[in-house]
Amino acid sequence: MLKLRRATVVETRHAHDAKPAARRPADATAAELEAEQRLVVELAAVGGVSAGQDAAPARREAIADVALVGHAQVGDEVIVNTQALDLGLGSGGFDVVHVNLTRGLAGEAAQSHGDDAANVMKLNYTSLQHAVVPVEGAGGGSLALPIERPTAVLALHGQLAAFAFAFAQGAPGARLGFVQTEGGALPGGHSRTVRALRERGLLAGHVTAGAAFGGEGEAMTTAGALQHGLGVLGWDAAVCGPGPGIVGSGTPLGHGGMVALDSAHVALALGCPTLLVARMSSGDERSRHRGLSHHSLTVLDLLLEPVTVALPAGMRSPVGADLRAGLQSAFRSGGTMPSESSGGQQALALQVEQTGPARPARIARHDWRRARVDLPAYASSGLPAQTMGRTLADDPLFFAAALAGGSVLAELAAELSEAVAQEA
Repeated sequence: MLKLRRATVVETRHAHDAKPAARRPADATAAELEAEQRLVVELAAVGGVSAGQDAAPARREAIADVALVGHAQVGDEVIVNTQALDLGLGSGGFDVVHVNLTRGLAGEAAQSHGDDAANVMKLNYTSLQHAVVPVEGAGGGSLALPIERPTAVLALHGQLAAFAFAFAQGAPGARLGFVQTEGGALPGGHSRTVRALRERGLLAGHVTAGAAFGGEGEAMTTAGALQHGLGVLGWDAAVCGPGPGIVGSGTPLGHGGMVALDSAHVALALGCPTLLVARMSSGDERSRHRGLSHHSLTVLDLLLEPVTVALPAGMRSPVGADLRAGLQSAFRSGGTMPSESSGGQQALALQVEQTGPARPARIARHDWRRARVDLPAYASSGLPAQTMGRTLADDPLFFAAALAGGSVLAELAAELSEAVAQEA
């Protein structure tokens, strides 16, 4: 059941995110640039609360998706969804504006700001359903398979910045697009990382697929998003992954990381060389996520076809010993790391007692590649370097794995270009 409260906006802050430069009208106001507005609201007192609860008004952080509920001003009366903040969820430390009662009920007037071609619903059959123009109808009627452009799949949104940075380093000038899937935040405007990467030219575009919404393009499916980005927009490579945050239950199948399984299968079916960006950690307090996370292990186990997986190696950083220790906790091969001379593709036995019965042969069948990463270069890039409260210094393996993924996707892109050149 929705947990809704009346509230009054008492403070407006800078936008959490904004439209990328490529989509900014020259005469746009600051308010029009905002994709997500940050607010402070004062909850109205609730009569008849149970004993022990504070009935006095309380000030709380809130966010508003401007495309859905409009731009709020101080004094506006709003309805906010308080569920996540009341539960103390790590990725939901704020209330979410459900409707602006002061200025958000003029549906007829709002129509004039829309697109007459919008005829597909996102968040359909919910109170936030809204019409979009799907990319599947924008020059994407014909399907040429195989697409044969490399596609990577992320486990967490926190991997995106390091991944895109490494891809740009390894493939200068190549155009990398981002397909936002389910598994984390659904609003496309909720990601400051996407904004930063678009501003710096490290992402060529942002398409939201399925239930995700608010990107530069709206796709009904992940397959449609990939076909549009790679086949119509001319991306050289794509990366699929959830928005910020992740849902999880601590069980092998009950988490947002399972969306990676679906995305990888879609990419494989479209004929895209497919890379899984492993979720790894040397600083997570939870044993199931240390070394190679059970999220990635489960996906690698269940995939119907092999994919490429990257491992970081040869870091030029004082934390190299920590990185090696983190990898040792995930892989063993006669007590040593896989040799670089073999490309890291030899059979690997896994230490995954915490995840339940392991099937090492199904994990080892994938194309394991090692890539050198440069953590100091990423640390000095100014891009986001924090995951779940841990900094790069706290969890070097997490960022090293994402950097390795970007480097290996660049390798796959180069291999494809070389193959095409040879055929010509």
